Order: sequence, then structure tokens, then C-alpha cells
Amino acid sequence: MISTTNRVSCHFGNFPLNFRKDSMDRFEAMSVLLAVIDAGSLSAGARRLHAPLATVSRKVADLEKHLGVRLVLRTRRGLALTEEGRAFVAASRRILDELDAAERQASGDYGALRGGLHVTAPIAFGERHLLPIALEFLKEHPDINLRLTLVDRQLSLADEHVDVALRIGHLADSALIATRLGAVRRVICASPDYLARRGVPRQPNDLAQHDGISFQGFATAPEWRYRRDGAAFAVEPRSKLAVNTTEAAIQAALAGIGIIRVLSYQISDQLRSGALQELLTEFAPEPLPVNVIHGPADPLPLKVRCFLDWIRPRLRAQMAY
Repeated sequence: MISTTNRVSCHFGNFPLNFRKDSMDRFEAMSVLLAVIDAGSLSAGARRLHAPLATVSRKVADLEKHLGVRLVLRTRRGLALTEEGRAFVAASRRILDELDAAERQASGDYGALRGGLHVTAPIAFGERHLLPIALEFLKEHPDINLRLTLVDRQLSLADEHVDVALRIGHLADSALIATRLGAVRRVICASPDYLARRGVPRQPNDLAQHDGISFQGFATAPEWRYRRDGAAFAVEPRSKLAVNTTEAAIQAALAGIGIIRVLSYQISDQLRSGALQELLTEFAPEPLPVNVIHGPADPLPLKVRCFLDWIRPRLRAQMAY
């Protein structure tokens, strides 16, 4: 004789979850928590979910009570995850992504993907991280036609008919929907040849006596900004050369022309090889967030929804290293 019960015990990472017949509420609570973390605050999460702030706050508190641990802490900068919170959020993303994919596959959604998809990203980030993932998506879905625009400026999703965009930097408030994927560092560096000739700057103020390579025409060029005792301040080297592409700036730095400030993924190979040397690391500002954004359509077109489902976990995994 087979007995049935409304209660199932299992483990979610290190967290015991006791799913009764209200288990779907647990999935909802996980979704609410992720929306709050991705948005950066309870109020922003409530706006994203189109839900009352009190409801969102209560669901997070109920989840913490159910787990018996604190997941988030309020700080002056917003919300911060506890160690338990980081583990639970990572597990929640994985479980919900897998659940969503399973439901769509079971309903036949994945068998009806076709049409054009326009995606944009910064040049170096797109080439290094997004393009390989997008190519695999096209292999899985041959009826999709992808237009990938790699450019170091922000395209208007509405004006340029963009479906999905990768953005690096803090986002302005808008009706667009954003999901955080990770963060990148702002890096100051120069060639060993330049540093041998001109010396190594030990303090940000030393940069005033150095030559620099500046960017022109970038909406989100890395700022010459530093941290010291909690306060932010800016010092720039003298502009020896001004360019309008990241690759040109990197090539000039490799040639020993001056000091550049770029994003970590743009010169990771040169740092590993020693062709460029990172400077003033102890004064580095906070990393810049990386988000994937899309329009507020509800429901999302199937091709957009499935592309997002494909790239989000893969980009997060790449950026975790």
C-alpha cells in the first residue's frame, strides 16, 4: 500500500526546507528575494514586482523566519547579503532557472522559436563573454536570426529596436527591466617599459606627474576615481594621447605611451602575461555592476524570454571566475 502525505522534507543547499501543500509559496518567496537583491533595495524590488512594499518586506521576513537565518542586512548603501544569504540566493537562482526551463520544455515552448533577435553589448565584453554563448544558442535554435551589435556606447532599446542589452555601470531609473549578472573592476595600468622610464605611482596624487591615454566618445568610460578612508576623490594624469576605441588605448599603453584606465575584462590577457602592470590597487573604487536589460513587455516575446534564460546563468558562471 502506497501512503501519501502533504509534507516532503528536502535540503536546499545547506537549508532544510519542509514543503507542505503551500510549497509554491516558497518559490514565490525565492522569486521575491531575487527581485529585491537584483534591484538593490526592498522598495526597488517592490516597484519591479508591481507589489506593495509591505508585501515584499513581509515575504522576505517570512522566508528568513522559515529558514531560521538572516539573509539580508540593511546598510547605508542599500542591502547586503549575509554569508547564508549569498548561498541561498545562488541556490535559488539555479533552482528557479531549472524549474522555468523544465516548465517551458514540457509545454512545448522551446520548439516554436523563430524570428529575428537584436542584442547589443560593449565590444570587448561581447566578444569575450557574450558571443560564444550566443553562438551556442543559435546552434540549438536554428530558426532564430541574431543581430549582435557590439559598440562601446549605449543604444536606445526603443529607438534602435533592441531586444536585449548588456550594460556595464550603474543604471538610471527607467521602465526597463534589469537583472544583475556580476561586476567588473576598473583597472589602472601601464607597460613595464613606461614604468621603468617614468617610475611607478604609489599614490593617486602621483598621477598628476604622469602621461595618460584618455578616451573620447564613451558614454561609460572608466573614471579616474579612487577611494581613501571611505571618501572618493579624482586625479588624472596629463593627457598625452586621446583615442576613441578601447583597443587603440590598450595598444598605446602597450607601446609605453602612458597610463590607461580600463575595465578588467578588457586587458585580462595583458595582465596575465605581464605586458601591462596594474597600479594603485589599494585605492580602487567599487566594481561596476553588469546587468542584462530588456523592455517591460508582459508577456515577453518567446524568443526574448528563451534567450534571456539561456544567457543569464551562463554569463553569471563566466563572471564568477
